[in-house]
Amino acid sequence: MRARTLSAFFCSIAILAVGAAPALAGTTGGVAAGGVSASPTPTTPAAKPIHTAPITARTTNIAYKGPVYVKTATGEVVPYTPSTAPGTTSTTGATGATGTAASVTGGSAVAGGAPASGAPAIGTPPASGASTAEGPTARPELLVPGSTARYVDGLAAAPMAAPAVIQEIIWAGNELIGLPYIYGGGHGSWISPGYDCSGTVSYALHGATLLTAPMDSSEFMVWGSHGAGRWVAIFSNAGHAYMTVAGLRLDTSSADDPSNQQGPRWRPLRPANEGFTVRHPLGL
Repeated sequence: MRARTLSAFFCSIAILAVGAAPALAGTTGGVAAGGVSASPTPTTPAAKPIHTAPITARTTNIAYKGPVYVKTATGEVVPYTPSTAPGTTSTTGATGATGTAASVTGGSAVAGGAPASGAPAIGTPPASGASTAEGPTARPELLVPGSTARYVDGLAAAPMAAPAVIQEIIWAGNELIGLPYIYGGGHGSWISPGYDCSGTVSYALHGATLLTAPMDSSEFMVWGSHGAGRWVAIFSNAGHAYMTVAGLRLDTSSADDPSNQQGPRWRPLRPANEGFTVRHPLGL
């Protein structure tokens, strides 16, 4: 009787020992006899933060004293040295002046900014480059380090870290600087002696081939994607439209701008953008 009891006791211990082996291996990272090694839990790398350009600011100070570069006609990026006053077209290679009036709509820029011959209909390339007296002016394609556009002598310098399409929006907007506000300007033709609010926004987007025809402020309320984008935000209602691009505001209104100048201008961001529908180009 005692022998049978001892035999059953030792059998129980053996069974417990066999069952514990896999469990011990699983908790210590070992390999159970006849089993498969435990795989380590994969770690997911930390997501890189997505850049989002600001659309509001508490200050109106947009002065910039950092380095400025320019993209030449050959695509080379070199230090920028202003050779002409803002609002005129440079003929030197160092400034790399190009423009929507020439490069985007298909015309050829003329040194010195000769006036365009008439105002062609939408989609018709102008015969020549346009001067500030008659329409958009080709300007140097300015660049600055980083991801924020900078205000340089009345023009906007595009951030080097921005996609090419963002740089093209900024450079197209520069072509309108100095022109007056004209109601309906930029809607009957891409080339106009002045531009209204939505005509200005349309022209800048057209410079990056994002629009094929001008739109009014009401149309911008339903254009593109909802909300502010990573680089661009378009603010519109039934009576006005403006846009922010990489941290600068392109607007015909001098609201929240100490310069108090009307017409297409690069301006400080507003402290708030209340009363406007916010949209952005898809992906931007």
